[in-house]
Amino acid sequence: MTLATQIVWLFVLAIPIACISWTVTHEEIFREPHEWCVRHSKNDKYILSRKFFYLLTCEYCFSHYVTIAFLIICGYKLLLNDWRGYILAGFSLVFMANVYMSLFALLRQAIKKEKVEIEKIESETDTENTKN
Repeated sequence: MTLATQIVWLFVLAIPIACISWTVTHEEIFREPHEWCVRHSKNDKYILSRKFFYLLTCEYCFSHYVTIAFLIICGYKLLLNDWRGYILAGFSLVFMANVYMSLFALLRQAIKKEKVEIEKIESETDTENTKN
């Protein structure tokens, strides 16, 4: 695989990794399992158990597991054609996936802020209209 192809794979494979990691750790569809894992990560008796459950609630940590699954499924290697290529690919994919998730979080925050500002303006306009 050429270097250019490997770079394209890096940017493209990081997208589903970010998507899966974000969905499992943030979205409403997985709220109940997420809350269950958070409870265990805070309240379990043993530190290993608490850390295990924490790894399932943190998007950065969880992205490592998703990346490992994608490396197994796709056999993607970066720069080197042996086991070291898997390690380079793994950490590079985790990095890129987390860049994508950070950008997505910023975008969502900006959209939420805009919605709040619009609602505030609408409510102020409605109160002004009722006064007149």
